[in-house]
Amino acid sequence: MKRVKRKETIQCLTLKEDENDPFSIIPLDLIVEILLKVPTKSVAGLVFVSKKWLSIISGKYFISQYLQARSPPRLLFTVFSSGMTVQFLHSCSQVDPSSDSHRVNITPEKKEKKNHVHAFSPPIRGLICRQMDSRVMIGNPTTGQVVTLPRLKTRRRGVLSFFGYDPVNDAYKVLCLTVLRGRQERESQVVAKDHQVYTLGVAQQKWRMVECKHPHLPPTPSSLTNKGICLNGVLYYYAWIKNEGALISFDLISEEFNVVKLPEDIHCLVNYTGKVATTRWPTGNYTEVHLWVLEDASKQEWSKVSICVPFLRELAGKNHGFRFRGTVSTGELIFSPFSSQNKAPFFFISYNLKENKAQKVVIREFGSLSYYMEVYFDHVESPMFCQI
Repeated sequence: MKRVKRKETIQCLTLKEDENDPFSIIPLDLIVEILLKVPTKSVAGLVFVSKKWLSIISGKYFISQYLQARSPPRLLFTVFSSGMTVQFLHSCSQVDPSSDSHRVNITPEKKEKKNHVHAFSPPIRGLICRQMDSRVMIGNPTTGQVVTLPRLKTRRRGVLSFFGYDPVNDAYKVLCLTVLRGRQERESQVVAKDHQVYTLGVAQQKWRMVECKHPHLPPTPSSLTNKGICLNGVLYYYAWIKNEGALISFDLISEEFNVVKLPEDIHCLVNYTGKVATTRWPTGNYTEVHLWVLEDASKQEWSKVSICVPFLRELAGKNHGFRFRGTVSTGELIFSPFSSQNKAPFFFISYNLKENKAQKVVIREFGSLSYYMEVYFDHVESPMFCQI
């Protein structure tokens, strides 16, 4: 029903457009076709052309069409200098990192913590989620827009957030859990409470409580291993249940929690050919990676996969531990250094399993800056405006 209503709104604007607007005589289909060929950063500025263009560009239908038509994979870096004076998001082409780069500065926080670089969730369809203490923000690295969500309904001070996308309802959602700060340990009897969901762009701008029938406690989000992964409308994250590790799934469509028993107590989650998998970090100076791949969550079925990467040690260097980051949209397997702070140029290893070829990709954009950094793969540029 929502999509029908949005479509009617566009048609209404087309008929009632200001007579002084020279673009009002252009057919709607032609306008969309033109906009689909415009670079992402330029599209965002075209919302000021007319009310009709604003309605089109901000519509869900156009955003979906745009992401499908012109969204080559990109790298997205969250970069913080060790002195906290430099903070920015940097994106570039995933195929050729030396080209088509874009940078957005981040306003430093007065009470920034050491794990600030891990305050971000992996990007979803061009948007990224950042949590600072009890505040949750959604941003678009392409347009530079950032919005702060309403305050959570809780008396607890510890907050965990996960970011995902509901493909059925075409909705971005944030899942937040609250915990007692300082009590996130495996042996702790404390569990997460106040499970709340926020849906971007809906009329009711508030957090909604959702029921969780599986008491659990996620670890402190100190790295990518704890930020969860969103696949096919389901959020997955690692948590403890009665002192044992488990995979928690949250269906963003039905908003229901489920528990998947792990074959081994491994908390690192990756996307392996479109399926959630567990692997160990760091992998060390070895050339073989072992994965447990979730084949069927309802049947609790896992399969074990071992991958041998040729020349990985030679490409990465003897002193580099690395972590398997999963597969990207083009099919390659990605490995990146385990340490996120380094004065040397950042690099990652791309391995084409079909051709049995591995290559080292070096990022020289940051020079000799001493930094804390995290990199995300398969980021896409989106002209979407964030609406809370």
